[in-house]
Order: sequence, then C-alpha cells, then structure tokens
Amino acid sequence: MGFLKKKKFLVTGITNNRSIAYGIAQAMYREGAQLAFSCKNNKIKSKVEKLAMDFNSRLVFTCNVQYDSDIKKLFYALYKIWPQYDGFIHSIAYAPKQQFKENDYVNSINRKGFFIAHDISSYSFVAMAKISRTMLSSQSSLITLTYLGSQRVIPNYNVMGVAKASLEANIRYMAYTLGKQGIRVNAISPGPIKTLASSNIKNFNKILSYCKLTNPISRLVTLEDIGNVAAFLCSNLSAGITGEIVHVNGGFNIMGMHNSNIIP
Repeated sequence: MGFLKKKKFLVTGITNNRSIAYGIAQAMYREGAQLAFSCKNNKIKSKVEKLAMDFNSRLVFTCNVQYDSDIKKLFYALYKIWPQYDGFIHSIAYAPKQQFKENDYVNSINRKGFFIAHDISSYSFVAMAKISRTMLSSQSSLITLTYLGSQRVIPNYNVMGVAKASLEANIRYMAYTLGKQGIRVNAISPGPIKTLASSNIKNFNKILSYCKLTNPISRLVTLEDIGNVAAFLCSNLSAGITGEIVHVNGGFNIMGMHNSNIIP
C-alpha cells in the first residue's frame, strides 16, 4: 500500500514529461495519490489532458493565476468533484524572457518584469491557499518549488532570484498561519535540471556542468529524486515538518569551495 493512498492532490505546472511537476506526479501516483491538474489556458489543455492520462486522471482545469477570478473558478470546479482534498503542488513561476538575457541585474530589471515575476511566482501560491482554504483537510500539505538563486547570486537568474526569496518568506508566514488548521507548507529547492523553463536562462548548460562538478554526490539530480521528496512531504510521514526549504541538489548548497577551484 502506498503512503499517499486515499489522498487527493492538485498538481499545477505540467507542460511536458520533462517538467518537474511531471516527476512529482509520477512519485505521488506511485504512492497511491489521486491527482487533478491545472494548466494556464485552453491552448495547452489538450496536451496536459494527454499527460494526465499517465496518472489515470481526467481532471484537468485551466487557471491563469494572475486573475483571482480564474483561481476561484478552478477551485469551484474542483470542489464539485472533491469537496475536500489534501493539498496542492505549486509548480508555477514566470518572468519575462528579457529579464534573463544579461548578467547585469540592475540594467535588466524593470518595474513590469519585477511585478510579473512576483505576482506569478510568489503571490499565486498564497492566493491559491487563500481561496481553497476551506476545502483543505486537516492533514493537508502544500508544496512549492524554489531555487538556490533566492539565497545566493546565480548569474543571469536576476529578478527570479528575488521573486523566489519572496516565495520563501511567503512559505514561513503561510506555515505559521495555516498550521493552526493542521496544514503544512514547505518548499523544495532542486538542483538545476533541464526543463522548458530553465531554457530561458543564459548559459544554463554551464550551470549544470558546474553543479555536477561541485556537489558532493558528483551527479545532477533527477525528476525522480525531486518527486520522491515531494511525495514524502505530502505524506503523513512528514507530519512534523513545516515552513522548511528542503534542498534536493546533491548537497550543492553546503559547498563553499571545491578542490577543483583551488590553484596549487
């Protein structure tokens, strides 16, 4: 019996079978979870519906998280099928492409890009929790995805690093508030991994190579690695964990200097 049997979760952010959200869905489905999915619009809905079939699900909804009305429609539609559910995976982040194109953060930043990045990547997480709060079971788990660029400078990550820092602060305040209902809120901070979103970051292949060289396990993390941790955090096995940023990056975040960086 899987440790997520009889639990119901909404998964956002799947665009293809290389999405981090897809890897998370795989692990959760393996452990017995029932899954529903959301995507941004009707343009990609049919594609997500095909992916949802991999998890024996026909529950696919559209939701543009920039609009509260869309979030309300999503959870109203879900409520008609699942009056109560056990949490959601927030795998949503976005900043305009031009925000990643140069290494000079100060030159690249603008008001519109800053607002969009924070609205979609950070505010949407608490907005979803706020609107669906009464539907969440007393042992619910909310998971979002962040990145080390929230705490340290990653070249070309720019405004997204600032938005992820906002998201991580959001997690702590949400964990404090929702903990009174027994709802836990955590984040996973994966190592770099090739996805559609990461393709926007300049010199991303160099980031992959450096991470593989530097981290203690000497390999890049996989979708399976990330999915397994997400499934654990969604389960009652992690009942004592909330407000945490769990790094799944092979230990890259603990490193200060690697032997290869030392000149004899």
